[in-house]
Amino acid sequence: MTVQFDDLRLDWLGYATVRLEAPDGPVVYLDPGRYGVFDEYDPRDGGHTSEASGDSSEPWSDGDIICVSHVHHYDTDGIERVARENATVIVHEAVHHSETDRDVTPVRDLPYDTHRVDDEFDDLIGDVILRTTAAYNHADGPHTRPDGTPFHPEGTGCGFLLDVDGTTVFWTGDTDVLDGHAALDVDLLLVPIGGTFTMDREAAAGLAEAMDPGLVVPVHYDTFEAITADAEAFVADLDARSVPVTLDGE
Repeated sequence: MTVQFDDLRLDWLGYATVRLEAPDGPVVYLDPGRYGVFDEYDPRDGGHTSEASGDSSEPWSDGDIICVSHVHHYDTDGIERVARENATVIVHEAVHHSETDRDVTPVRDLPYDTHRVDDEFDDLIGDVILRTTAAYNHADGPHTRPDGTPFHPEGTGCGFLLDVDGTTVFWTGDTDVLDGHAALDVDLLLVPIGGTFTMDREAAAGLAEAMDPGLVVPVHYDTFEAITADAEAFVADLDARSVPVTLDGE
């Protein structure tokens, strides 16, 4: 899905992978990779399929800034596919290769300008003002394992609030609705609606109404059975609340 918001282009490629491109500014990727999100997408072919390039495995190398919110979205193959040689990679401090059974490169060995961040980071990265926010499941909430442990314990991940060429974009990360979310001033809200591991569509709709952004784009749903969501119902809910939302870029 491609969305044009003011001068900013947004591509949701599936799962939590989002590409942001400003006309005269940087290309930013949020949580790139996993679950085949790059299989039929290539920015060199207008963002449609990789067939035009002739080699779907060829790296695009167009990402200036790569942001990784937590270990579930840490995919070094995905990072290497999209990152420029001189890219800046932002990775939450809790991400460690030992925390996943996938074959990933240790963060310390990434061949980029790599920064480890907590959930209170606030700095200028290239031309992007980048802040991080807390992202976690409530310990007494519904998004926990059978033993009561949250899928995303506090301190293990973050959200990203970015000012890209004057447009403020907020990817909440894999999280429940948290105190402080509603107070953020956001133009473009990327919110998970899949439930199970994050807020569901009802909670996300309530958050979107409270935040009152310029546009809502739901992400992190329908990638696999556990995060299947009724996106049309989410849109209808936000329409009833007079909150702008899109599923198809229109």
